[in-house]
Amino acid sequence: MPESPGGGDAGAPPQTTELKRPHTDQNAAEKTDADPPVLSKNAQKKLAKQQRFEAKKAEKKAAAKEQKRRDVERKRKEWEDSLAGVSQEERAKLLESRRTLRKERMEKRSLEKENKRERLTVAREQGQNVVVDLQFSHLMNPNEIHSLVQQVMYCYAVNGRCASPAHLWLTGCDGEMDSALKRIPGFDKWIIEKENRSYIEALCDRKEDLVYLTADSEIVLEELDLKKFYIIGGLVDRNRWKGITLKKAQEQGIQTAKLPIGNFMKMSSSQVLTVNQVVEILLKFLETKDWKTSFFAVIPQRKRCQSDSEGNAENTVEEEHEQNDGLTASKKKCVEEVPSNS
Repeated sequence: MPESPGGGDAGAPPQTTELKRPHTDQNAAEKTDADPPVLSKNAQKKLAKQQRFEAKKAEKKAAAKEQKRRDVERKRKEWEDSLAGVSQEERAKLLESRRTLRKERMEKRSLEKENKRERLTVAREQGQNVVVDLQFSHLMNPNEIHSLVQQVMYCYAVNGRCASPAHLWLTGCDGEMDSALKRIPGFDKWIIEKENRSYIEALCDRKEDLVYLTADSEIVLEELDLKKFYIIGGLVDRNRWKGITLKKAQEQGIQTAKLPIGNFMKMSSSQVLTVNQVVEILLKFLETKDWKTSFFAVIPQRKRCQSDSEGNAENTVEEEHEQNDGLTASKKKCVEEVPSNS
């Protein structure tokens, strides 16, 4: 239904609105420019929390960068001091030893890249197909799109480290999402399927094998089927769009399922997880064939109820630290260790 010309003043007398329209429109425009939209108390709290988080994140990043600079400087000085305090013969030996170690590291890294490329190539033919649906970029702001891109990077990195990786698909790579992905160094060389089309179009001949994973589904996923394509909704802050993935799947006439989280643990809030957490759970299950092990290895302790966390307190604290460290390392590795086409 189109808006009335008077906007918020639709209830005013018609003749007044008609006579004052140019002036009212101008005032409304000036007011819109001057006054930002009023946020609810919950929205204000959420915004303030996000701003504190971003500020703290920036501080941590700056501190880590400075610490890294100091470490590099310290090691450089230690190396120079060690060379200065020895004879020419010992100096030559130290330099040769360093060159040998560097060569060994490069060879090891090259071998790891080759093994990774081989595993991902095999997964393309034989691995479990996992699809990330990226058709929700129009519902996200730039920060949320950036967050989703970071999650996709982590998915690719953690998948590449698996002994038996899945075959990843990115569908609906269009618009701002496509531009953001292409800004990742080496993205064009990733061994995945990248589709500008939706999964429905790209996999139209396999529609009966499509399964959308959504916490809103009534069907519990018991096992993974290699014939199926498991779809994960690429949407950050899904609480604003409750039920959107289930509705989409139902309208498209494809199957849905939810992870059996409730069978093994109680979540402190909703059962909505990030894209990379869902991918990592699936990868862990492919490795262990055990949902409980997979959930407790991936889902952070802060998302679980206290009763579930207490029995696994020591393990989960350690696991969460490993996940946080691994996320940073994986993002770096994802950018640095790009598979070549040769």
